[in-house]
Amino acid sequence: MLFHSTRGNDSGRKFSDIVMQGLASDGGLFMPDAWPQIKIEDLQESDSFLDVAKKVVPLFTSSSYSEEETVTILENTWHDFNHKEFVSIKSLNSELLVLELFHGPTAAFKDFGLQLAAAFFNNILEKEQKTAVVLGATSGDTGSAAIDACKKYSRIKSFILLPNGNMSEVQRRQMTTVDQSNVFTLKVNGTFDDCQDIVKSAFRDQDFMNENQYLLAVNSINWIRIIGQICYYFYTYAQLKDKHNKLSFSVPTGNFGNVFACYSAFKMGLPLEKIIVAVNQNDILYRFFEENNYSKGSVIETVSPSMDISIASNFERLIYDFYSNRDSRVCNELFNNFPTSSIQLNEDVWSKSKEIFTSVRINDQDTLAAMSETFNEYHYTIDPHTAVGFQAAQLLKDVLDSAIVILSTAHPAKFPETLKSAGLDINNIPNSLSRVMDKEEYSFNCEANQSTIIDYIKQKNL
Repeated sequence: MLFHSTRGNDSGRKFSDIVMQGLASDGGLFMPDAWPQIKIEDLQESDSFLDVAKKVVPLFTSSSYSEEETVTILENTWHDFNHKEFVSIKSLNSELLVLELFHGPTAAFKDFGLQLAAAFFNNILEKEQKTAVVLGATSGDTGSAAIDACKKYSRIKSFILLPNGNMSEVQRRQMTTVDQSNVFTLKVNGTFDDCQDIVKSAFRDQDFMNENQYLLAVNSINWIRIIGQICYYFYTYAQLKDKHNKLSFSVPTGNFGNVFACYSAFKMGLPLEKIIVAVNQNDILYRFFEENNYSKGSVIETVSPSMDISIASNFERLIYDFYSNRDSRVCNELFNNFPTSSIQLNEDVWSKSKEIFTSVRINDQDTLAAMSETFNEYHYTIDPHTAVGFQAAQLLKDVLDSAIVILSTAHPAKFPETLKSAGLDINNIPNSLSRVMDKEEYSFNCEANQSTIIDYIKQKNL
């Protein structure tokens, strides 16, 4: 299995190349040359998440690793989960289910993709006797998951930029209380988009890097994260196949990585009725799927902060694979002019959306109402991002023929103030979250200034 860019000028790449490079050299995103297929009947023997992962991940790593080598890495990848299967499925009723993805050490779904990424990062660095810098921006959970996944590897230094704004105290403290010599948290006086722009510019220039050192991307543009997320869609089907022949998934999303992982699983053979793209008031994806209008707007701060973004980084992959039929010339033209020019597809092409996608936009008032409703009706507490997915599922459950699996992307205890706004409280706080409230914080506070941040990285990257 080799990989190529959505924009056509970076191809024939091995798995180890694209993991360490992240973004393609032509500015596009890497894609597999073909969609490997999973035989659904093979999942009958897959009782655990790890069993499923051992069937999925080697399909993408074969250009750099034997199946045995990949399996060995997987057996030591996911750690510090407080659930033996890593994933839990809760039934609210016969047609509404919740996929709990928050049992990892940072209590968010991003532990799956980032622990997988860190394991392969370190393996490659050990083989090549090199070091690496992780540089990323976070609107909530990515930073803490990246820090936790990479901190035990001495060859990796992590620099994470977080906007000094709409993020819960628990989320912030998960990053700022890590006292390790290879972890650096930067609190930036700006928005997530400000942080992301600085990171993108730094990836272009790389003038702070040392010789024989990699600069690693940990956000969901890195294909390795998509692989980790594909695994739990197949695991869910393996657990539910005796009761449900086909499923729909309601996916709360910002950067579109979790949705694209679901789409990837579909392309690999997962039986699906619909993928529900559930968004908050930052609605660029809703406007595309419902109005054929993919245009950048201003970021709105909401009670579901991990989704507060104006551009969905992974959406280019869907345009390339689904709408453009893998025509890189079309994709290149659309994204070279974006966001200056909005993306609007030919009506016949855009109408393909309805084959598998639908989208729902949920405001803060309805998000809080959904949190209250799940507790009052089902005696179950959800976080505000899961609430966006829940409300979307509620609106569509009478329209769809399949059961709907709602992705629960973060533990509700990460958002105590939002719970309070919904009239709720929580007692079962994971130890990993309660501990950070008593720890000292460490961070570098700065303006959203490129040179200031690069100078700081240079000082620490010695």
